[in-house]
Amino acid sequence: MDQVPSSHPPASEDPAYQVFLDSIDYLPPADVGRIKDAYAFSAHAHAGQTRISGEPYITHPLAVAGAVVEWRMDGAAVAAALLHDVLEDTKTSKRELADKFGREVADLVDGLSKLDRMEFASYQEAQAENFRKMLMAMARDLRVVLIKLADRQHNLQTMAGVRPDKRRRIAIETLDIYAPIALRLGLNKLYREMQDLSFQLIHPHRAGVLSKALRAARGNRKEMLSRIQDGITGKLAEAGLHAEVFGREKSLFSIYRKMREKRLSFSQVLDLYGFRVILDNVPSCYLALGALHSLFKPVPGKFKDYIAIPKDNGYQSLHTTLIGPYGSPVEVQIRTVEMHQVAQDGVAAHWLYKDSEDGGSDLHIRTHKWLQSLLEMQSSDSAEFFENVKIDLFPDDVYVFTPKGKIVAMPRGATVIDFAYNVHTYIGHHCSAARVNQDLVPLRTELRNGDMVEIITSPQATPNPVWLNHVKTGRARGKIRHFLRTMRNEESSQLGERLLRQELLTLGFVPLSIPAEAWDHLVKTCGKKTLEDVYTDIGLGKRLPSVVARRLLAREELSADSPSHVALAIHGTEGMAIQLARCCQPIPGDPIIGSIKKGSGLVIHTHDCPTIRKSRSSEPHQWIDVEWEPEEGKLFDIRIKVEVRNQRGVLAQVAAAIAEAGSNIERVAMDPDPEGLHTVLDFTIQVAHRIHLASVMRSLRHIPEVTRISRERGAEV
Repeated sequence: MDQVPSSHPPASEDPAYQVFLDSIDYLPPADVGRIKDAYAFSAHAHAGQTRISGEPYITHPLAVAGAVVEWRMDGAAVAAALLHDVLEDTKTSKRELADKFGREVADLVDGLSKLDRMEFASYQEAQAENFRKMLMAMARDLRVVLIKLADRQHNLQTMAGVRPDKRRRIAIETLDIYAPIALRLGLNKLYREMQDLSFQLIHPHRAGVLSKALRAARGNRKEMLSRIQDGITGKLAEAGLHAEVFGREKSLFSIYRKMREKRLSFSQVLDLYGFRVILDNVPSCYLALGALHSLFKPVPGKFKDYIAIPKDNGYQSLHTTLIGPYGSPVEVQIRTVEMHQVAQDGVAAHWLYKDSEDGGSDLHIRTHKWLQSLLEMQSSDSAEFFENVKIDLFPDDVYVFTPKGKIVAMPRGATVIDFAYNVHTYIGHHCSAARVNQDLVPLRTELRNGDMVEIITSPQATPNPVWLNHVKTGRARGKIRHFLRTMRNEESSQLGERLLRQELLTLGFVPLSIPAEAWDHLVKTCGKKTLEDVYTDIGLGKRLPSVVARRLLAREELSADSPSHVALAIHGTEGMAIQLARCCQPIPGDPIIGSIKKGSGLVIHTHDCPTIRKSRSSEPHQWIDVEWEPEEGKLFDIRIKVEVRNQRGVLAQVAAAIAEAGSNIERVAMDPDPEGLHTVLDFTIQVAHRIHLASVMRSLRHIPEVTRISRERGAEV
């Protein structure tokens, strides 16, 4: 890239630039000088580039930097905002930025840059990976996401010339990702603006109609709003409280969303009046609450104290709903000046109030902890990470207590399992039971505000795949998936080793007799790092053991023992790598055969299973001989069909006979015949093996009312 001229562009060339320079007077002279250099560098790098509107491209970085300045962020952040597109849209390198502006600025710009030079299979994959990179940079430095949000805000404001389909895609992405992030960081003003701008881009006609109706309603409601506001102001003055009172108008998108979700008319949505009361200190907030409750009757159950228990994004206020004139509900938010600033600008208030004692420092610390938790949520799959973080961005929280009285904020709908993983990963992995408010509850129990939660752990307890159906937080979901994936790979590796050993023995070779060089060559030819990786592929069905065995022996001139038929021994507690087919439900004693299914490992069927007949003849290489290995104490589900004559108490007789034979009934269904003479009882029972099943069926045959018994097979896999 050509050398940038050392002189700064004259301010007179661009009035916006002059206004920008006037706005950075809060920064020290050294930072101002660096920012001027950054502007000159960016203007030169983007020279000749224009936006779709026809404006010089530099207008965009300047607008983004202006938004960052409104949050009174530091010099490095402002410089990075001016330079945020030079890596992506020009030939500038990161090293060049680091040499001229320092490593700090270069890292910020790099965190903001997209991954355009990488190739992805789909837009969704690229989006997920870009999002992942941004969040990882954001976890290291919060300034990255604040600049990114300012960037997205200005892009939304200047979409007029963009293709409709692209406008819609960007707007939907904003509602799905960027607006929730803004809310999570407490940037409520930005959050509402992003929602409204996105709504106007996705549904321009609806937005236009609603906007016109809102302007008309505003005039009609003016008298009522003034009356309520005067009443609130007068009552607070009587109580000796100096307060600022103003109406709180709903955003366009929030009106639309409420109308759509609750099927309300426009007039019904506007029936609720909203006011904010801003006071000097916290004690005054509670005094104001008492005064307003004496002015208008409060609605029971509609009071929330977010001052004592702030939201995770730092939001603090007293919320109450009152019955105003003519029975109309009035929502009031009561907060201090600092709380109001944090409510508007969230974590950005850290820079606004960084020198004050109260400021946004606590919020900044909490936000940093949340960002660090994102690092723990990482997985190899960008789309999975993307999904987990989106789950974690839901704003509606419940507040629960640990046994020691610590307050923990959880997303609404979070379960005991989510809470366990929030405390510690080990607690989550080994939770076996829980007490909520001193009562034992299932792990899937949803938590409510004020619950006291105690987790009971056991070293033997491990995550269950079913947990994924109950958890709500991205952290818990990511941890469970990682554990299951790791455990599955370990089990698949063990299975793969057993399958390869069986194949080698069948070919007449003892694995220990094969030289180490042959094993090393096998690993290399399979493109793997370790032999365990090869075993895992075999166990997951990605490689056939017969092919791997022959590749292993291809270079060896070894004398084989006489080939012998060797069956793989299995039992009923193999874990996730070996599954018993649901179609035929094999039990010990049944002749069995195994199918190597890609991605699923080894699936065990009975020899006479009707669902596999075609596959066994068409794909014989996928089937291996297996046999049962004795195991005590394991029970297996099996389906039996019992036809009985319709007699009083016959169901009780059948159930008693099954219990006396030492079996449990898991499920029962009844299907009476049209004539009412017979009923077919469809049981799912638990037995230890084939002999146990025979014993159960023999007991049932002794009942006179039983006319027929059969073992059920052949349901779809």
